[in-house]
Amino acid sequence: MTIASVQLVPCVQALSDPQWKFARAKVPQLEGWVLALEDDEGHRGLGYCHAIPAISTHGAGALAGLEFLSKTLVGRAVEDLAATLEEIDASLAYQPTVKAAIDMALHDLLARRLGVPVHVLLGGKLRDAVALSRILPIKAPEEMAAIAERLAAEGYGQLKLKLSGDTPLDVKRVAAVRSAVGDDVVLTLDPNQSYNAKQMIGAFARMERYDIALIEQPVPAADLAGLALLTRTLPVAIEADESAQTVRDVFRLVSERMVDVINLKVTNLGGLRRFLQAVRICEAGQVGCRMGAAFGPALLQAMSLQAACVIGRLPYACELSEHLHLQDDPFTPLPAQAGRLHLPGGPGCGVSFRA
Repeated sequence: MTIASVQLVPCVQALSDPQWKFARAKVPQLEGWVLALEDDEGHRGLGYCHAIPAISTHGAGALAGLEFLSKTLVGRAVEDLAATLEEIDASLAYQPTVKAAIDMALHDLLARRLGVPVHVLLGGKLRDAVALSRILPIKAPEEMAAIAERLAAEGYGQLKLKLSGDTPLDVKRVAAVRSAVGDDVVLTLDPNQSYNAKQMIGAFARMERYDIALIEQPVPAADLAGLALLTRTLPVAIEADESAQTVRDVFRLVSERMVDVINLKVTNLGGLRRFLQAVRICEAGQVGCRMGAAFGPALLQAMSLQAACVIGRLPYACELSEHLHLQDDPFTPLPAQAGRLHLPGGPGCGVSFRA
């Protein structure tokens, strides 16, 4: 009943759109790592290490962290999940995406040993599916409108527009998308820190007519005062993303009521255990939770879906379908159906390496 072996497998995926861009970088491909743990009875648990230099870390840095930590896993009891993760967390500063991969693999391995879905280890599901929001990368207004029209026709009821910080052009992007999808699709905005607070107030005055539901991280991550100012000032939900990188960050944002919603990601927070801590803080402080986009294969989205299904309230759609525009996915499919992602059947996270 111990971990018998550890394997690290590179996972390189191109994006279907090589020009995919957000305010901080262009993302032509992903260079992540899959961590596979096997116990002495042949059960296998899988985790994914997210490695995008502009967001988390680069591939070589991820590999170094995984190699350093994973060598301590062999011989450990599979059931000692909490103790193992506490030791992992204390053994290496930072590197949350590396720790998240180990956390996922340990949960997946234990769940498969027990013959239950991962969500059972997290307290049990409250829903069987989540509504999905799709992301529109930064492009010319007419190109974003065309993408939005296609996604709305596929059944997605919420779309997120990446913005650049160029107010006149961003207003045109919002106007074009709203015209393309009509009134029934929920629109949210993500400037990825490209505005300051006063600029965002001015920009929103020009965008408000297009019925915006939420604005994600409009100001730099360190500008908590700016986030709080926008939350108090604008008649729209303000969401933290880059400002919420740790459980401690989440606690401060909630306790001082700086935002209305927090974008929570398993990769940013260091795994499912820390993710659940952040969820409970948000729930106690009556701040909304949302599962945000963490680019990666079906494995990463399946793990995030297991976690999303134990959250008490999800006031906005989640971004768990970004694997659908990645190529060369090494895992079994996790398809979206009419704008929703359904929990897959079977033990563990519900997906596995393709045969």
